[in-house]
Amino acid sequence: MKKVLVLGATSAIAQSTVRLLAARGAALYLVGRNAERLDAVAKDARTRGASKVETEALDLDDLAQHEALVERATVALGGLDGALLAHGILGNQEAAQRSFAEAEKVLRTNFLSAVSLLTPLANRFEAQKAGTLVVISSVAGDRGRQSNYVYGASKGALSVFLQGLRNRLARSGVAVVTVKPGFVDTPMTADVKKNALFATPDKVARGIVRAADSRKDEVYLPGFWSPIMFAIRSIPERVFKRMKL
Repeated sequence: MKKVLVLGATSAIAQSTVRLLAARGAALYLVGRNAERLDAVAKDARTRGASKVETEALDLDDLAQHEALVERATVALGGLDGALLAHGILGNQEAAQRSFAEAEKVLRTNFLSAVSLLTPLANRFEAQKAGTLVVISSVAGDRGRQSNYVYGASKGALSVFLQGLRNRLARSGVAVVTVKPGFVDTPMTADVKKNALFATPDKVARGIVRAADSRKDEVYLPGFWSPIMFAIRSIPERVFKRMKL
């Protein structure tokens, strides 16, 4: 990817990925809500060798802005051949259980916003018969668990959407890469007790770039999450519903 739109560019995983892309001389259009943090990411990318860096402060929950955003990014970079969707929220499961409004926030940011952005991007890449769409989902979407099923549902829906999109775009030469990280030590998980399963944003970013380069369909990061989630998906529902996960 040489001309890349990065959505949610101030997230920890996106920042680490931007650093790797910048070191390759990529041209970048960085989007995030916080203008000050966005400027810091942009300055760092320029220092690391990015051929061009443009920024736009935007709340990606504003779905009405998405088509125009994709157009602005395309014009600014003189085309697009890649996009990284890295924005998302964890939300609060207990709050979401009590209030649909809280659940809707998670579903809107993690699923509806992604679909709204991927629609114009997919149409553009399909028309040019080239491009790579890299989208961060989560292992949480592989099976609903009582501890985070609203977040898991948002990511599970996103993963299924990406499967269909991949199937549609395969004949056009467009890659759709679903990234499923496990636990990552980021500000989003600051309140979660850390253990040996947690990865650093830098490690996940390296996996993202490798997956984009090889145009993989789906990748678990770190890789040990693939057998873990296979085992979790294999537990019979009659047993699973009695487990506290």
